[in-house]
Amino acid sequence: MKIYAVGGAIRDTLMGLPVHDIDYVVVGSSVEEMIAKGFRPVGKDFPVFLHPETQDEYALARTERKTGKGYKGFHFYADPSVTLEQDLERRDLTINAMAQEVDANGRQFGQIIDPYNGQDDLAAKVFRHVSDAFAEDPLRLLRIARFAARFPEFSVADETLGALRAITLSGELNTLSAERIWQELARGLVASKPMRLFQVLLDAGAAKTILAPTLTAQLSEESFREELIAYFSLAGNSIEERCAITLMNLPSSEIRSWAECVRMPIDVRDFSEIFSDLRILIKKYPDTAYQAVDVLAWFNRADVWRKPERAQALLNLAEKLEMPVLPLINAMRTAQTINTAEIIAGLAAEDRSNGERIGSAFESARLSTITTALVA
Repeated sequence: MKIYAVGGAIRDTLMGLPVHDIDYVVVGSSVEEMIAKGFRPVGKDFPVFLHPETQDEYALARTERKTGKGYKGFHFYADPSVTLEQDLERRDLTINAMAQEVDANGRQFGQIIDPYNGQDDLAAKVFRHVSDAFAEDPLRLLRIARFAARFPEFSVADETLGALRAITLSGELNTLSAERIWQELARGLVASKPMRLFQVLLDAGAAKTILAPTLTAQLSEESFREELIAYFSLAGNSIEERCAITLMNLPSSEIRSWAECVRMPIDVRDFSEIFSDLRILIKKYPDTAYQAVDVLAWFNRADVWRKPERAQALLNLAEKLEMPVLPLINAMRTAQTINTAEIIAGLAAEDRSNGERIGSAFESARLSTITTALVA
């Protein structure tokens, strides 16, 4: 029985990057032996165990065979006879198919085992798939797109791009769960160069399957891609900001529709929708002569009264992108100072318990305050 650190931990160590998680592969062992040594089985599809002390995950070396559609359509075979090289062969990229033995204390030692020349591709900054089995797993297309966003200096090997296109043509992208699609997209969006995520999807012909229709059409235009790159460089890298920038030229109805398709978190979806509406408001008044009624409508849409932090974050993002929102920021801050208790006290006694009358009074006071603030 031998234990190896594999995959991203070896890659990141060679690249001088911090290693946060280590994947361990156990060669020459069995389920029975692992349990006897105190490891706790947790794997559903193949044998994975938690270390009795560290709780790190250890997987038995395994091979796989395609038996159905999608990334779950595989039969896994784990046995003491499966070699490390066989286990590494089933991995996606050569730079992720390297290993190094670890001792009883989890310390890596000895030479790096690199049967598929991952170190050469790492030096050449190339994403290259390990074997023909790569195209059998549709999730790998999204993983490569996400890797491209994280490591933008890398290029995709021609043969690997061909394999990505084969995945698209197979139709198996449609078998991916919405949750897995969003997970990979989100990780790519917050990476250093999110445009590379979209470029791989475009190059592989997968954008029309994965992304919103209008966004796919926009991404085909070089001017839009350049604008998006410029905006990404101005804003932060939070998922809310990155997603809002990506979708800001889409109507909120299409954002809502696509968000449901990929199970986008509700807070991210709402942030993107409201930012899209803000973009429409700004474009309606290029001379910044905002009309109070439209400004109040957006304030209500953004719920600046109950969620002031989100509203401020939306306006801050617009300001980062050099959009003329200072009048809106000033108007919002002024409107938020309205004393609602005084407004209610000023109503007739019989109206003070009437929700509709109270709401109407709030609207009138806010509209008046916004009007004054916009001309100040």
